[in-house]
Amino acid sequence: DAEKIRRKLHKYKVLFFHDQFVDHAQQIEFSRIFGTVTPSHPYDDEAPEGFPEILAVDSAKYERRFGRKKYTYDSQWHTDVTAVVNPPAVTLLRAHDVPERGGDTSWTNLVAAYEGLPEPLRQLVDGLRAEHRFGGRRPQWDTASEYGRRVQENPFVTEHPVVRVHPVTGEKALFVQPGFTARIVGLSPSQSDRLLDLLFEEVTNSAYTVRLRWRPGTLAVWDNRATAHLAPADLDHLDVTRLLYRTTIEGDVPVGPDGRESVALSGAAFRGEK
Repeated sequence: DAEKIRRKLHKYKVLFFHDQFVDHAQQIEFSRIFGTVTPSHPYDDEAPEGFPEILAVDSAKYERRFGRKKYTYDSQWHTDVTAVVNPPAVTLLRAHDVPERGGDTSWTNLVAAYEGLPEPLRQLVDGLRAEHRFGGRRPQWDTASEYGRRVQENPFVTEHPVVRVHPVTGEKALFVQPGFTARIVGLSPSQSDRLLDLLFEEVTNSAYTVRLRWRPGTLAVWDNRATAHLAPADLDHLDVTRLLYRTTIEGDVPVGPDGRESVALSGAAFRGEK
């Protein structure tokens, strides 16, 4: 039942369901067991007609948007949409058309990453804040591209705690990742880069990861408050189709171990219709 699925998600962080041949409406309805479904994405205006909650992870769309062949908008490790003050709580991704080989997605456990730090480092990061923006330190798109223009015209920037306390489990998670985290607040650029490199190394430690081989009908559900994921970078040289459909659940404002909430520096909260 729904409560059992939610408990399993909080325990395991990522759930995989194969052979789920559902349509957009059914995916949205299933998504609602986790909370309020959001619009597809802050920068998306190409949702399927009648389904504004659906984001098409579409290789053809990305090629038009970025001006070159891509199979994801960001092939760095990332937690979804942490540039907003209330990042999605849960993400669901359904495979429709995927290649026979390649295109796998990996997830990492940010709670395990935090717990893997030595105690002195945990004490240090417990009190730190970080700035999150689309692209992180090194955006992977041309600033003159359609996507680059959208980011510049409507920027989302948020200051989050480096360590997030999960609102349900109470676990501490290392809430930084290359796709969105731009700098550590209060440090010089070189100090920030060195500390972020160290934390990113921990976040991407393969000991904390799981990897999924997609097939049509696979549905992945992940706790976006406690994971980061890595989209594929092994398809850009191939002429294949990859089409998946994403929904996200409205999230709460992150809170650090010191009780301080995240603060929006630019852009509104990301909310769905109640």
